[in-house]
Amino acid sequence: MTRIGSGRRPRVMMLGLRGIPEIQGGVEKHVEELGRWLDESWDITVIGRKPYLPSSKPYDVGHVRVLPVWSPRSMKFEALAHTLFGVLLAAVRRPDILHIHAVGPALLTPLARLCGLRTVVTHHGYDYDREKWGALARRVLRLGEVAGMRFASRRIAVSNEIARTMERRYSVPTRFIPNGVATRQGAADTDILAELGLVSRRYVITVARIVPEKRQHDLIAAFEQLADPSLRLVLVGAADHDAAYPREVAALAARVPGVILAGRRTGDDLFTLYAHAGLFVLPSSHEGMPLVLLEALGAGAPVLASGITANRELGLPEEDYFPVGDVPALSRAMRKKFATPFDPAASMERSQWVKQAYSWQRVAQQVADIYTDLLAV
Repeated sequence: MTRIGSGRRPRVMMLGLRGIPEIQGGVEKHVEELGRWLDESWDITVIGRKPYLPSSKPYDVGHVRVLPVWSPRSMKFEALAHTLFGVLLAAVRRPDILHIHAVGPALLTPLARLCGLRTVVTHHGYDYDREKWGALARRVLRLGEVAGMRFASRRIAVSNEIARTMERRYSVPTRFIPNGVATRQGAADTDILAELGLVSRRYVITVARIVPEKRQHDLIAAFEQLADPSLRLVLVGAADHDAAYPREVAALAARVPGVILAGRRTGDDLFTLYAHAGLFVLPSSHEGMPLVLLEALGAGAPVLASGITANRELGLPEEDYFPVGDVPALSRAMRKKFATPFDPAASMERSQWVKQAYSWQRVAQQVADIYTDLLAV
């Protein structure tokens, strides 16, 4: 059991996300699972953005404390404003470790170090490559990467490619620790299929926030080319802000028969949708480390993913990839997948592989090792 000084538990504050539990986003899911699996020898607090949280007062998620802190609900400013307040709060409360997630919030890493805080930064992906950002925002995000990598006490990257790139780019050691896959042992099917009018194995599903880099519009266009009235396309996820792209996706969904906007789904409902899907598709042009793809594989769903580096790091068979943005190629690949009968034995084998290879328990232990090493300095 980890102890310091007086024998108290080391205090870790996590910052750079909207909050937990079950709040939309890959970083949010990462921190929720990490907090769940870090054992109770660590005193963990998540600093959340008040507009997204279920309560404006502090609350507990398991043994993790969630501390709501004000932030503007603004796509451009909320992350940096909230991180500034979070770092200042940490400077007052003096955690043993401040763990900042994502390159945007990492812009405040030099301030955290000036305040005398041991700081870990996790690089979740090249956020400056996201299609939703303009030129100024991209420059700020690149500066966040520079600040986080150069000034952090320790650095983590969720993909091996990102870790090696950071080492080359900034000449700093960066530990590769992937996302994990959340398993739901003994989870019972819910009524979600009946609610959405779905038939097991006769629908395509994607799960993502509705933002341009997730490329839901490509998937809708490819589904339309299938022209199979027995199939449905289920888009799980929602937009965080009112913007042109979500409106475009809603208009396309309304025009193409068989497309269902399912909104956000979590817990057993989401697992049921994964487990009964005829095909899970991840068409995105940007990923740090594809957590939803791991979840789909863990639930045993057949999958297709864009052939970007982050997705290819999983090492799936070539037939599970398609060129990003190539709608005809995606449509052909989907048709081929549905022409292949579902194989329960192969599905179970792949599910077991991903659960063993991407265990959150293993991820949490590796992060705990970094914390322990940093506390020893």
